[in-house]
Amino acid sequence: MEVYLVGGAVRDELLGLPVRERDWVVVGSSTEEMLIRGYRQVGKNFPVFLHPDTGEEYALARTERKKGRGYYGFEVHASPDVSLQDDLLRRDLTINAMAKSRSGEVIDPHGGRQDLKARRLRHVSAAFTEDPLRILRVARFAARFARQGFSIAEETMQLLHGMVRNGELKDVAKERVWDETQRALATHSPGVFFSVLHCLNAAEQVYDGIGDTFSGESARVLALAALDSISPQADEPCVRFAALIGGLYFHHHETACQDVSILARQPGLSNSCRELLKLTAKLQHACHDVFELDAQGLLGLLHRLDGKRKPERFTSLLKIFSVIYKIAKDKKDYPQAEWLHRASRRIEDIDVRPWTGDVTGKQEIAKRLELARLQLLDEMISEKNLP
Repeated sequence: MEVYLVGGAVRDELLGLPVRERDWVVVGSSTEEMLIRGYRQVGKNFPVFLHPDTGEEYALARTERKKGRGYYGFEVHASPDVSLQDDLLRRDLTINAMAKSRSGEVIDPHGGRQDLKARRLRHVSAAFTEDPLRILRVARFAARFARQGFSIAEETMQLLHGMVRNGELKDVAKERVWDETQRALATHSPGVFFSVLHCLNAAEQVYDGIGDTFSGESARVLALAALDSISPQADEPCVRFAALIGGLYFHHHETACQDVSILARQPGLSNSCRELLKLTAKLQHACHDVFELDAQGLLGLLHRLDGKRKPERFTSLLKIFSVIYKIAKDKKDYPQAEWLHRASRRIEDIDVRPWTGDVTGKQEIAKRLELARLQLLDEMISEKNLP
């Protein structure tokens, strides 16, 4: 039984980057031996185990053979006779197909170190095309390592184009699509991920509802600019994604709600993310045009923004609208955000306790509160003290 550090940990160590997660491959062992040694098996389809002390993942060396369409169409073979070289051959990119022995020797049968120096993302073998999820993975790695100057090798791009034309990307489960998207959105250069997908004509296959709009150049350019602009301000993947979607539909707001509702129904998104995407589509132009609203319209908008109960979402929405508007209109400021924050604070500061003596019932209190809020907002608008 021999154990090797593999994949991303070896790659990042050679790049001088922090190693956040360590994965190990075990050669010359079996499921029975791993269980006897105290490892806990976690995968039914893949022979993956957790170390009894560290909790790190240890996988038996394995080979894979394509037997059907999609991400799960593989037959896995793991036994003591599978070599380290066999295991590394099935991996996606050369920079991920390196191993390190206990003694510190780096095993690099496919030129991973050379590709690290050349800042090149290159596939290991022709078997790369058997897994359509790798289209998204390569795009994610391009985003993750964009700051280090990495680009996708020409021969790998050719393979990716062929995989997209083959249509198997449609067979990837939507949960897997969103998982890769979230991870790409968390990188320093998330726009690269979507640019690669567009270059491959892949975005239309994986993001239901928005494909036609994303193929339009002006909408896509604004969307990517909004994503780049908000990324330094917000770490949350869904906030970044909502900025992309809002930019995409800035000039297409007549179809935004329907298209984004289709997108938001895709499996894998959290409920809070679904709501953020739909509210971005529904409310961005109302917020952009807030100075044109009367008291009734402004109150209705504030109710939908729901700043009191969901202040973080309220702030995120205004941050999203701000970056989109400033780019689309070539403006330096977005005074609408301060105006809406001020209006929200004003209507929430009303104290209803003095009314409890002469007003009975929650409905009556609610009516008086509504009238009081309308009066405050009307006064605010009539002051003409717009930002």
